[in-house]
Amino acid sequence: MAGKILIVDDQFGIRILLNEVLNKEGYNTFQAANGVQALDIVTKHSPDLVLLDMKIPGMDGIEILKRMKQLDPDIRVIIMTAYGELDMIQKAKDLGAMTHFAKPFDIDDIRKAVKDYLLVRKS
Repeated sequence: MAGKILIVDDQFGIRILLNEVLNKEGYNTFQAANGVQALDIVTKHSPDLVLLDMKIPGMDGIEILKRMKQLDPDIRVIIMTAYGELDMIQKAKDLGAMTHFAKPFDIDDIRKAVKDYLLVRKS
């Protein structure tokens, strides 16, 4: 396998789309609809990369990111948001997110970013 990727989004359609695209690329994928599920997967499966939505009911993306970094300070995270909230994007980057994508995103851009950031982790 090329790597383990966790997709965290409360929108079922987004999770399914990303799951199908990334599985076709040869990645082992996990899905979480909320922060509790996401943190459980990080603990049990140590994904190489996380695609994390910022607007999730309950525990928001910033809190999920903080807790993931406590579990694994080296975890690589790409954030996704449908909102142009620059302060939230900056806060996520300050916490260690590598980059961000605004929804709706171009699936080819996500595919390239995943490949690029997984290569960085292996080197």
